Amino acid sequence: MSVDHPPPEEQTKIRSPCWEEALSTERVERRLAAILAADVAGYSRLIGQDEAGTLARLRALRRELIDPKIAEHKGRIVKTTGDGILIEFPSVVEAVACAVSVQRGMALRNAASAQDQRIEFRVGINLGDIIVEDGDIHGDGVNVAARLEGLAEPGGICASGTVRDHIGDRLDCTFEDIGDQSLKNIARPVRVYRVRADRVAAPAAGPAPALPDKPSIAVLPFQNMSSDPEQDFFADGIAEDIITALSRYPSLFVIARNSCFTYKGRAVDVKQVGRELGVRYVLEGSLRKAGNRIRVTGQLVEAEIGNHVWAERYDRDLADIFAVQDEITEAVTIAIAPAIADAEQHRAMRKPPATLDAWGAYQRGLWHLGKANLEDNALAQKFFQQSIDIDPSFGGGYRGLAGAHFLAAAAFQTQGLAEAQKSVELLARRAVALDSADAEARSCLGLALLLRGDHEGALAEEERALGISPNLASAHGQRGTAFVFGGRPREGLTALRTSIRLDPHDPFLAVRLMHVASALYFFHDYEAAVEAATQAIRAFPDFPLTYRWLAAALGQTGRTAEAKEALQSAIAIAPSSFDMYVRRRAPWMRLEDHAHILEGLRKAGWEA
Repeated sequence: MSVDHPPPEEQTKIRSPCWEEALSTERVERRLAAILAADVAGYSRLIGQDEAGTLARLRALRRELIDPKIAEHKGRIVKTTGDGILIEFPSVVEAVACAVSVQRGMALRNAASAQDQRIEFRVGINLGDIIVEDGDIHGDGVNVAARLEGLAEPGGICASGTVRDHIGDRLDCTFEDIGDQSLKNIARPVRVYRVRADRVAAPAAGPAPALPDKPSIAVLPFQNMSSDPEQDFFADGIAEDIITALSRYPSLFVIARNSCFTYKGRAVDVKQVGRELGVRYVLEGSLRKAGNRIRVTGQLVEAEIGNHVWAERYDRDLADIFAVQDEITEAVTIAIAPAIADAEQHRAMRKPPATLDAWGAYQRGLWHLGKANLEDNALAQKFFQQSIDIDPSFGGGYRGLAGAHFLAAAAFQTQGLAEAQKSVELLARRAVALDSADAEARSCLGLALLLRGDHEGALAEEERALGISPNLASAHGQRGTAFVFGGRPREGLTALRTSIRLDPHDPFLAVRLMHVASALYFFHDYEAAVEAATQAIRAFPDFPLTYRWLAAALGQTGRTAEAKEALQSAIAIAPSSFDMYVRRRAPWMRLEDHAHILEGLRKAGWEA
């Protein structure tokens, strides 16, 4: 629009208010327009990682994808910022079509990139009244589009109800209603829809997926409760990392990220999520940020009955946001796996034995195994055999039976050592043959190798198991035992304590606690060994082997009366074990270590 200027002789005069008003009026225009606002999710993080590379990739995206699509759909770029762009379109159809086309193109470009290196746009689209002034645009129509952008997930599109109404069925996309939303500095609630880039909507109501034959979990997107939309990427990152970490546990069936994130931004019923995704457990959480502090909460729910299995809160300083993300992810993950295992065992105990499936019989066996006494170990063997009989292709039954046979020989002397060595290795190798990538089977094979004195072979299998599942408690525990009896007790103590921290409900917890006392004894910290053995006996008074270590440690400290009492208890609970593993050296014990424990037992009053 041209503007008439005053004659030259008048240009030096001071303009009157009427002249300024007339000029301003000519520069301002009001109209209805479709507005698209977009920004790069996690822009500050990407710039911090690689400023030059990120800017170069953004320029290439503008040149090769974004600007051509805008031109194709008759859009006008109003302005750009470092990470954002504001575009006006002649119609909502063109605006949404452009957004969908760009996001599809971005998805293809990002497919081969690591998650933390992807450039992903969040897009908001609104139809509303705008004010055009000197080529720039203002007004509620623009503000709503900007707020919708903040609601969108990385790679996603949010549109107002007005946009949805105007689109109808004219585009190849799906609108997912997420309800009325209160947007910052917008007086009225706005109906918001997530735009999916194809017509594949949420599955229609129908038969719920069958539950897998092992515990299943869905990790929902963590909700950003802070006023800072930048924290969305942090909340999403925690949920994604938890999904990845849990996927390494062979005992869990974990729903993929794409399925879980369809619930982002929606008020959900956990029971409904369980039915729709076919899972028994749902993890949900939230994030709040205040200043340089962040609070993350999580809760694990048994979906079918709505029972809370676990809940925790984590408060951290944001000195290093990625270190905090890793720390919280690890803390949540290592708490969830044992919580599910404990819940599964209690669930199996509520069922009549005749109605158990293979998984239920296995869980029932683990419950009895964890009691660490003669009678329960015999029951554990029966349930593990029942699991094998029901489903010979399920490795859990073989692993569990191997562990029960090991205790039958080493702790309770209801099975000969030679027989146990053969059966434990046979069962462990059967479990590995069923699935060579089963970390628990690899760890079980490590136990079998240790039982015959192959410390290096046992360590190699435990390392393989940890390579598959880094937080597998049993592998850390067996690795610790191999270290303890392989002449590296300090390393063994560290691994054992890691195992106990990872799974305080480990069915082999009595063994882990006893081996903590063994490690302390082997590097001559006898007082600490007495304390560790005492705590282990307090937790598992019917587990016989720990009394032997208590007696030896007390003997080394010169507490003769207490040492004799502990020795009498050891002999009374398992008299034959002294013939099998004291008078004769156990295969897994080195000559010098055997001599060391004999020394302590003699000081306690034992006579060979």
